[in-house]
Amino acid sequence: MHIMEGYLPVKHAIGWSIASAPFLGLGLHRISRWTRDNPSGKLFLGACAGFAFVLSALKIPSVTGSCSHPTGIGLGAVLLGPFPMMVLGTIVLLFQALFLAHGGLTTLGANAFSMCIVGSFLAWGVNRTAIGLRVPQGGALFMAAALSDLGTYMVTSFQLGLAFPSVQGGVLASTAKFFVIFVPTQLPLAISEGLLTVFVVNLLRSHLGNDKRFPVLNGAS
Repeated sequence: MHIMEGYLPVKHAIGWSIASAPFLGLGLHRISRWTRDNPSGKLFLGACAGFAFVLSALKIPSVTGSCSHPTGIGLGAVLLGPFPMMVLGTIVLLFQALFLAHGGLTTLGANAFSMCIVGSFLAWGVNRTAIGLRVPQGGALFMAAALSDLGTYMVTSFQLGLAFPSVQGGVLASTAKFFVIFVPTQLPLAISEGLLTVFVVNLLRSHLGNDKRFPVLNGAS
């Protein structure tokens, strides 16, 4: 769920925007350097952003009026690294807020932190850790995308719990309640996104398997 426009208290909206800004600044630097070294790779950046846009726009109704959706962040984070995908994901969120009324401008910082920053780091970190533990690459990709998806919703639940703590149990109790709301629809979506990511990477490998810009496609970690 992208947290909708105006839902967070002002101080929370500002706080999450400030927390997201340094990561996005570093991401812009990384993208600039990557495109300078790989001028022909700009189209691939757009493809990763398009993948995230389409998947994260597929809103599935959840309980109590909320919704769930895949994030599409795992694919780009594994192929490009976490920092470029943070920026691409934030651009996706901005376009969805402006043209699809999905999310919002005041909540852009919070949504970027959960989906783009935490989601990218999780996907990249899980993939590298799994490869280091000699997990087959398909399994590593699946875990990266699925856990990135679930991690995004865990952070979103914490953001909502922090903004609206429960009278009994405070932030942790409220966070748990929000996450329980998402689990019934988000768990199968995370599994589906993991499988789709493996399929897409295998498809890319058949066409770009020797491309040194993307080590994961030629079997490197």
